[in-house]
Amino acid sequence: MLIRRIKLLKCLGARYSSSHYVTTPIFYVNAAPHIGHLYSAVIADAHCRYQKLRHPASDVRLCTGTDEHGTKIQQAAAIHNVPVDQYCQEISSRYREVFQAAHIQNDDFIRTTEERHKQAVAQFWRTLHGRGHIYSAAYSGWYCVSDEVFLTDSQLRLDEASGTRYSLESGHPVEWTEETNYMFRLSQFQDDVRHWVKQEARIRPAKFEKILLDTLSEPLPDVSVSRPSNRVHWAIPVPGDDTQTVYVWLDALVNYLSSLGYPNEKFLEHWPPAQQVIGKDILKFHGIYWPAFLLAAGLQPPQQLYVHSHWTVDGQKMSKSKHNVVDPVQAAQQYTMEGLRYFLLCEGVAHSDGNYSQVKAQRILNSELADTLGNLLSRACAKSLNPCQVYPQPHAEHLADLLQSVDAAKRLRDSLLQLSERCEAHYECNHFHLVADTTMAALHAANNFFESAKPWELKGGKEGANEPRLATIIAMTMDALRLCGIVLQPIIPQLATRLLDKLSVPASQRGWDCLNENFARRDSSSSSSSNSNSRSHQLDGQSSAMLFQRIVDEKDKTVEQKPQPQQAKRSKSKKERLKTATNATTATTTTS
Repeated sequence: MLIRRIKLLKCLGARYSSSHYVTTPIFYVNAAPHIGHLYSAVIADAHCRYQKLRHPASDVRLCTGTDEHGTKIQQAAAIHNVPVDQYCQEISSRYREVFQAAHIQNDDFIRTTEERHKQAVAQFWRTLHGRGHIYSAAYSGWYCVSDEVFLTDSQLRLDEASGTRYSLESGHPVEWTEETNYMFRLSQFQDDVRHWVKQEARIRPAKFEKILLDTLSEPLPDVSVSRPSNRVHWAIPVPGDDTQTVYVWLDALVNYLSSLGYPNEKFLEHWPPAQQVIGKDILKFHGIYWPAFLLAAGLQPPQQLYVHSHWTVDGQKMSKSKHNVVDPVQAAQQYTMEGLRYFLLCEGVAHSDGNYSQVKAQRILNSELADTLGNLLSRACAKSLNPCQVYPQPHAEHLADLLQSVDAAKRLRDSLLQLSERCEAHYECNHFHLVADTTMAALHAANNFFESAKPWELKGGKEGANEPRLATIIAMTMDALRLCGIVLQPIIPQLATRLLDKLSVPASQRGWDCLNENFARRDSSSSSSSNSNSRSHQLDGQSSAMLFQRIVDEKDKTVEQKPQPQQAKRSKSKKERLKTATNATTATTTTS
């Protein structure tokens, strides 16, 4: 039976190799969404958007949702004095609304209180039980309600003054619990899980692979997979035993299966997941329990876990007690949701905690989206320079001369020639901050070229007017904008769409392959090209050239200041972070 099952899995894996299934963690509804939750979602969304852009024939699927069972949910609903199901509905809706506002292109939003999920959990339990991997036993240990997990003595610290024990990892208090539960034979799968973890690029960044292997170097105890229903009633009942409810983490992990229609075998069309995006706080559950559960059920574990770190706020841990939890809806009112997406993806690095700062966010968004990107588009589309409002064709003789005589034109050409290959390598590793840096470097080169070429001196009616040369300069600048717009689509999809719309780039010419179509790759000796992008065409008169409005503090609105170049300041502030990221890239450039 097992051999037949393995053969079926291999057959289906070959048959449906074009599938690319990606998941976020499902988010616990004991509190409203904050920027850490949004960060998980935009990582997964940007990854999926890139996969669609780079591999348009692949079947990309993204699942997210909410985790709605357990003691913490019971307690949170009681604090708010509302029925538990109503509380879950309200908080889950807030997650859905935030993700819609952030343009997360999820194919499914799963809730663990849905009937389809309950049926999947029941079938998964019966499979584990039927294979002999679940047994009943008296269990006692330290239980952390906040983390929904039993902990060993080595995972605790004792406060001598109060006698209270706390989780070393989370700092939350624990309580001694004695009860009869169902247990999962985790110890039997330790070697299999270790083998899975060691596979190339299974856990990324690589530092989290080491953390898992350190944990797996010690014997794993069997784990409780149920709780007495008189203690945890807001949960899924254990099949055939109403006195027990399914442990919240086993329940939650099965969502990745139930979203695909498990136990209907059509779920195998997308299984296993190509990438599961998680926060570092839930690494143990996804890196040890989850592959063990799947192996016990005869299913393949995920191809990759992509683990990201957390966000601090002005250098301090984000927490309700410190009143510094950042609401993404409120943040978007100041920065726009596209601006917030850009900040999280270009400042966040998976291997280290990111720091959210209003000063930093404003500086980066003004410098990069408003000035470097937006201002360049406005200048290229200005009616004083481009009265016919066209994306012009470069003139071969002037293109050749500019590339021969203007150093800034050479630097722009070199930057664009490297753009596709460099950004592809960064996207493949989910290094969105390096995609942003590479793209901004190209745009800085384009701005520098525009200044050096002085197109305003070539306008008609002026001494030294040269309309063909002016058109070539604008064409080269718009080529740079178009290419950067294509590359940035996964990170800032709405802004990139508005940019490409303004340039009248057809939908069929916004794919990754179109990055090869630009002046830098054109034969300068030819006066024309078969490339459709080389022919002059009208700009979209209905679209604005104003991409991103500069952000001004309330205190600064009375005294408007002229925008100042901030490239050097931005680069200096990121120098050490990029050095760290470069070192991390050495260990993380290979993905499955």
